[in-house]
Amino acid sequence: MATNAYEGMFIFDSGRFGRDPEAVSGEIARIVQDAGGEILVSRLWEERRLAYPIKGQKKGTYWLTYFRAAAAQLSAIRRQCELSDSILRFLLLKVDPRIVDALVEHAQGGLTRSGEGPADGEGTEKVRSRTATATATVGKDDATDDDQTDDDED
Repeated sequence: MATNAYEGMFIFDSGRFGRDPEAVSGEIARIVQDAGGEILVSRLWEERRLAYPIKGQKKGTYWLTYFRAAAAQLSAIRRQCELSDSILRFLLLKVDPRIVDALVEHAQGGLTRSGEGPADGEGTEKVRSRTATATATVGKDDATDDDQTDDDED
């Protein structure tokens, strides 16, 4: 069965995460592995005030995960995330296979020795900028010979 790489952004209840970070963050690994998936990297993104209350919470802890799973198992993963009391919101995106290694390497590079949080305190905008650059770089490699020929003729 073919597997795809996915990026998961989860917003945890900050109160639950503060009381037991190991159990709350471990819930993601359990959900993915129970569905037959494999965690590539999983780490704390940041804790911040939410734009609006979600399930009565004003603060959320953002957790970033990259994993591989069969497309057929994604619905089971989504369902378990919906049922979790610790997960306020989540977003699962299929990652282009050409940039999976770069994204996983970047996520691993942002870990401190304890395995949580950005090593240099880099902000969300800086990471988004790097991700956009990696995506743009992949797009440049996709140019066909016809496109290059047209450029030469101008």
